[in-house]
Amino acid sequence: MDYLFVIILGGLWGSFANVCIYRLPLEKGVVSGRSYCPKCKKQITWKDNIPLISYLLLSGKCRKCKKPISSQYALVEFLSILFFTIIYFIYGITLTTLLLMILSLSFMIIFFIDLKHFIIPNEITFSMMALGFLKSFDPNLNSLFPNYINSLIGGLLGYGIIWSIIYFYKQVRKKEGMGLGDAKLFGVIGFWFGWIAIPFVIFISSVIALLSVVPSLLKNSRTMSSQIPFGPYIIIGTLIYLFFENSFKSLLF
Repeated sequence: MDYLFVIILGGLWGSFANVCIYRLPLEKGVVSGRSYCPKCKKQITWKDNIPLISYLLLSGKCRKCKKPISSQYALVEFLSILFFTIIYFIYGITLTTLLLMILSLSFMIIFFIDLKHFIIPNEITFSMMALGFLKSFDPNLNSLFPNYINSLIGGLLGYGIIWSIIYFYKQVRKKEGMGLGDAKLFGVIGFWFGWIAIPFVIFISSVIALLSVVPSLLKNSRTMSSQIPFGPYIIIGTLIYLFFENSFKSLLF
């Protein structure tokens, strides 16, 4: 029954994440008004808004206009259920579970918004910075999280390094490179996981980003000056860090 509850919870919050992903870039309120079809603008009834199940029953189409609904909606709900279940399986009923569920939801929203719109909403990064720092004052937190001094150093380091890169790139090339949203996202990671996570995530996310664009560079379908959303790579790098966190720390200490 516990896992059933977690699955339902993951689906519901995944549905909310979809609302945020659609509305935040349009600067619309995420809690104002019922969900509606992005094609015909008709309101979606509750029976057509059940996470994953409704999408499958409707074959990925709107009941009213019959136009296809992006598979991203189902993917986000599925990932939310998957992450919530994995987190609960590892950490059980703890504060760590609640915190990581909140962070995973925020990461998904950032991932898909940046992937499509090349922006990272301040509403998400600022709130996650604040929560990441506030939680560090709890002395009983899981060792995954740093104390408040380490958290503060990590947040300032994460933001400061990327801000410096952006500043010097602009001075040399006379144009924007990375966006400040990426700096704020590194600030989030620093506040949540401490300074030790920053160099690892910068390195891994940069390598993954480079490897992902090499094929398109070779095909001349992309140039070195082409804009790419770096937020998703930062998030992937953070997930890899969390997976190898114990091994990484043992190498340093």
